[in-house]
Amino acid sequence: MITRVLTRRSQNLHSVILTGRSMSSLYYFKATLNSGEEVSLSKYTGVTDSEYKALQSLHESYANQEKGLRILAFPCNQFGKQEPASDAAIAEFVKKYNFQGELFQKIEVNGKNAHPLWSWMKTTPKGKGTLGNDIKWNFTKFVVDRQGQVVERAATTTSSAKLAPQIEKLLQSPFE
Repeated sequence: MITRVLTRRSQNLHSVILTGRSMSSLYYFKATLNSGEEVSLSKYTGVTDSEYKALQSLHESYANQEKGLRILAFPCNQFGKQEPASDAAIAEFVKKYNFQGELFQKIEVNGKNAHPLWSWMKTTPKGKGTLGNDIKWNFTKFVVDRQGQVVERAATTTSSAKLAPQIEKLLQSPFE
């Protein structure tokens, strides 16, 4: 199979030729840049890299006994089939980020088979989405207060790091 793919890296568009076998994601392939350099396409998983790093940074800053932040991660394969791996393989994958949050089994977040937690969060006043309540892509984040109420829904485009001020404020509030 030969496919032409355009991908954005910095300000330049790089054209790559994929010569692949039956793989489940673009990120499993290697490709040759027009400069002749062969690269693993896993390097273009920018959202994954930046989000796991930001989540781990939040965990390191706020998850101690005194502050009490808990990060709950729920893998899902409903977005471009980007998470086809088994639960064990996902657990192994996040080790490269030293992710210390709670990693749950893979679930569905949209549709009739959506996990009840996600169905509930999406219908709360602060958990509703833009243009409907469905989760649009990976790394949609819900901030939940100490009373278990959704206080913010953040899109994939919002870095977890940008949630730090709100998290700090919420962690200063007492349990009721």
